[in-house]
Amino acid sequence: MDEDLVLALRLQEEWDLQRSERDRAQAPLSLVDASWELVDPTPDLQALFVQFNDRFFWGQLEAVEVKWSMRMTLCAGICSYEGRGGMCSIRLSEPLLKLRPRKDLVEVYHTFHDEVDEYRRHWWRCNGPCQHRKPYYGYVKRATNRAPSAHDYWWAEHQKTCGGTYIKIKEPENYSRKGKGKTKLGQPPTPAENKGTLLSGLPPLLG
Repeated sequence: MDEDLVLALRLQEEWDLQRSERDRAQAPLSLVDASWELVDPTPDLQALFVQFNDRFFWGQLEAVEVKWSMRMTLCAGICSYEGRGGMCSIRLSEPLLKLRPRKDLVEVYHTFHDEVDEYRRHWWRCNGPCQHRKPYYGYVKRATNRAPSAHDYWWAEHQKTCGGTYIKIKEPENYSRKGKGKTKLGQPPTPAENKGTLLSGLPPLLG
């Protein structure tokens, strides 16, 4: 083969390789690329949303606000609409997301079962028949100190089918000593503590 042709082919191959590397370097990183954990591990939430709005939604989400929620512990986030003016609010769970990898902040599918259970530190158990029934065996586990009551959607049904009393059996360490506890462990709440309602029923664990 002609030496000039061999040289030309070699130069072309080197040039193609350099161009390919240059194109890869200029391409934007994936939203869940591992390098983001080093470059920007804890991005500003609102600034990140503004950036995504311009990049993916052509600036159509200017009426949407994004903010952290300290009290949300059962899901990663919720979206709510306010009035008819198009105002929309997205709230993300700070307890579940703030210390997770950055990619969990920008992805929509999550498995936070262990984290959600970790925040359910207030436990009650019914002393009636439902404590022997599957799947919950009379347990109610919640992230807040909100005893089972008539405010729960399942209350009326289990007034009929169980009739037992809920007794608090577990809470965060030193919780009652800080003056926040409304019930004593191992004892049913008084009518005054529960606004005159008797505690009974077998609810789901989600609280």
